[in-house]
Amino acid sequence: MMNIFITGTSSGLGFGLAKYYLEQGHTVFGISRSSNEVLREYKNFEFFVQDVSHFGKIETNLSSFLKGVKMLDLVILNAGILNKIQDMKDTTLDEIKHLMDVNVWSNKIIIDALFHQIKTIQQLVAISSGASVSGSRGWNAYSLSKATLNMLISLYAGENPETHFCAIAPGLIHTSMQDYIYTIDDYEKFPVIRRLKEARGTPQMPGPEEAAKIVARGIEKALGYESGVFLDVRKI
Repeated sequence: MMNIFITGTSSGLGFGLAKYYLEQGHTVFGISRSSNEVLREYKNFEFFVQDVSHFGKIETNLSSFLKGVKMLDLVILNAGILNKIQDMKDTTLDEIKHLMDVNVWSNKIIIDALFHQIKTIQQLVAISSGASVSGSRGWNAYSLSKATLNMLISLYAGENPETHFCAIAPGLIHTSMQDYIYTIDDYEKFPVIRRLKEARGTPQMPGPEEAAKIVARGIEKALGYESGVFLDVRKI
């Protein structure tokens, strides 16, 4: 059985992945801004409330939370946010900085803290997005943050050859993020919105629990690729 660390377990893909691995009998160490009562029912679930944007507390809290843990078979850095869909010219630097803090720099702090404390980490996966390479209009700060996350993972892979790193785009998933996107109807300015709306309610956009199974298979397959690579689960 594996020891698995996952961020952002309260909802969405993080919840789906935690539930999937718990049902396989693995021990899951989860952190997120709020608790999830479904996951709390599993005896093999360890949880700590942590807002990853609170940089000053992450290292100390992780040290206490993971005290005595010698090895993590898998780390999944899943926590992330989406800003308002709008043009780059309408996006303030404060918005961009906030997304970079949550989607990128919090992960640097977590990675550094884990490698400082945990003797062996077999695999580390960052949940990225197709937006990191597509350059679709409207995704602005989100695309910037995920592209930077991809490079962050590549850089850490070069420094830690004993751990397999990868950034994975999980494909379309029906989460609260998609609920927000569904309220936008400016198809002419943001053409990707139409495709996302058309995928809603179809097998192209599964819910978090079904998507977690697909992503988990992708995480396993990722071990066959060079460490530090960016992968899309729909293409492996």
